[in-house]
Amino acid sequence: MTASEQTFYRHTPSPLHALLLAGSVPLFLAALLSDIAYFNSYQIQWSNFAAWLIAGALVFCGLALLFALANLIRAEHKGGRPTLYFVLLLVTWVLGLINAFEHARDAWAVMPSGLVLSVIASVLATVAAWTGLSGLRSGGAA
Repeated sequence: MTASEQTFYRHTPSPLHALLLAGSVPLFLAALLSDIAYFNSYQIQWSNFAAWLIAGALVFCGLALLFALANLIRAEHKGGRPTLYFVLLLVTWVLGLINAFEHARDAWAVMPSGLVLSVIASVLATVAAWTGLSGLRSGGAA
């Protein structure tokens, strides 16, 4: 008798969902880099770049959040990883929105709160993408 190994893969995001999720991370990171450049040089255009990058990241993150909500509704187990992923994306989007409101102020008033919010949003976006895109296998006992 041949022993067969049955492996169960957890649900991975669709290609569009993965593209939207992965697209928000570099936009949040680029906004953070623009804020760092503005903090070091006080050239107002860096603040404008950050504001536009945050707006783009919010679009990507918001659409990924809708996909995550649909996956959470369809999930068999409501707790655990799908809920954590949804909550991470939701917190990332809310903090990104607050950061966008912060960057809508006068350029001189953006620092240091805009930089701090950009750091937090970038870290949360990275953790959310890691959680959503990690293709860990479960099961597989022989």
